[in-house]
Amino acid sequence: MPPLLEAHDLTATFPGPDGGPPVQVLRGVSLRVEPGELVSIVGPSGSGKSTLLYCLSGLQPATSGTVQLLGQPLSTLRRSQLAKLRRGRIGFVFQSYNLIPSLTARENVALPARLARRDLTAADVDRALAQVGLAERGGHRPAALSGGQQQRVAIARVLATGPEIVFADEPTGALDTTAGAQVLDLLRATAAGSRSVVLVTHDVAAAARADRVLVLRDGLVSRELTRPTPEQVFEEITAKDSVG
Repeated sequence: MPPLLEAHDLTATFPGPDGGPPVQVLRGVSLRVEPGELVSIVGPSGSGKSTLLYCLSGLQPATSGTVQLLGQPLSTLRRSQLAKLRRGRIGFVFQSYNLIPSLTARENVALPARLARRDLTAADVDRALAQVGLAERGGHRPAALSGGQQQRVAIARVLATGPEIVFADEPTGALDTTAGAQVLDLLRATAAGSRSVVLVTHDVAAAARADRVLVLRDGLVSRELTRPTPEQVFEEITAKDSVG
């Protein structure tokens, strides 16, 4: 099967603060994500991790370079086409959960499909909630759920729509160890068969759950690790001479 995601020589440059010189956040990143893979992106603060994720997922245009996402070259898509691609075939999990406070967990799970005018039955929604261990909490609004439960609702929302690739940006950053481990288990299980997950995280133990870990430093992929230990991930993130 062809890769679900392929990027070549991505750069991202932003205006400098107070009219200063431009800031180059990404300086030529190339990568591939194969079907069934969980790929983690790690690096020191300011290395460009979230910017890379946004460029790969089409949430933010790259300054230069190419992204082929699910067979679609992002630079050729109109805004409406890109929105349709994201709604129909891509899932997002963020640290902030992005749940609607006035809706129940069940209604939050069903919302993306409703917006995309896709058929999603009540049984589909309940099945997704059961997959994340929240079968009995479907009628509760976010305020009545813990942070870990809210994040699991966000993942159930992804599972219900069946995306081919999931982008997760620091999904365990606001969770305790137990809740974070549950979320990582769900993401690990999602990356199977023809589906993949791209995870940005600062947590070396979370990153080490991946099939491959890409270490980003100064806007470049400095190392690629295959099924590393948390200790190996930590060593690469903190190494002074990791680019080369």
